[in-house]
Amino acid sequence: MVTDNRKIFPGTEFISTVLQAADAKSSMTKHLSRVFLMRAAMAGILIGIFYLANYSVIAAFVEISPRDARLGSIFGAVVFGFCLVFIYYSKSELLTSNMMVTTIAVYFRRMSVSRAGVVMLLCFLGNFLGGLLTAIIVKFTTLLDGSAGELVTGAVEHKLAFVSGGASGMADLFFRAILCNFMINIAMLLIYNGFVKSDGVKVAAMVVSVLLFAFLGFEHSVANTVLFTVEGLRNGIDVGLALGNVGIALLGNFVGGGLLIGLYYAYANDSERHRRTHPALREE
Repeated sequence: MVTDNRKIFPGTEFISTVLQAADAKSSMTKHLSRVFLMRAAMAGILIGIFYLANYSVIAAFVEISPRDARLGSIFGAVVFGFCLVFIYYSKSELLTSNMMVTTIAVYFRRMSVSRAGVVMLLCFLGNFLGGLLTAIIVKFTTLLDGSAGELVTGAVEHKLAFVSGGASGMADLFFRAILCNFMINIAMLLIYNGFVKSDGVKVAAMVVSVLLFAFLGFEHSVANTVLFTVEGLRNGIDVGLALGNVGIALLGNFVGGGLLIGLYYAYANDSERHRRTHPALREE
């Protein structure tokens, strides 16, 4: 008697959903690359707006009382958490979640390594362009005058110090980046796996995942890119340190989302491979 795949490999629906998404992304980057870039740019815009809102919320609490800064960080992280919700439901393209999608697609040979690279490169370019547009708009406003701007500047200095601090600082940044994209993509797994039917639960999963990474100080390559662009146009920035931060964060994000989620769940739910290597699975 053939064993029911769904009992042994309950993540097969997650894999099939991700592969469908990967097929769409592969096709779009081949034939509608400008549209894909536009969708990625929208994600960059949303990250810019919500990340700045995070600092504005913290600033509001600080202005009430400096002792409330930590409380403000919680509320700011909640606001920022809805960024992933907007990105998901607007069908925008975010690099960090595409790390998981492309890794799974490459594992199952639905996408070549070169095509996966094109998808991620175009996505990062679009995310950057969206963040750049946000930064240009913000430069001509007073949105970051006062406490909010000071918090942004302080956050950028803190992030750049990971790189200028040497090996220990860069290792700290790398492992924070791993945890960041692990949280982002574990939320996407919950959304794609077919077990969660309620949109409310999906929204909660996305908000909590981003809340944790923002409040705990994990490092997100795209969010950092946007934040550095905003600060660079306002006050200037050490481009070398900024590029170093983003490069390390990209590697860490790929490990957290591409390997710890994408590769892990691809292998764990590869029923055909496991049936070939373990004949007993073909019969009860």
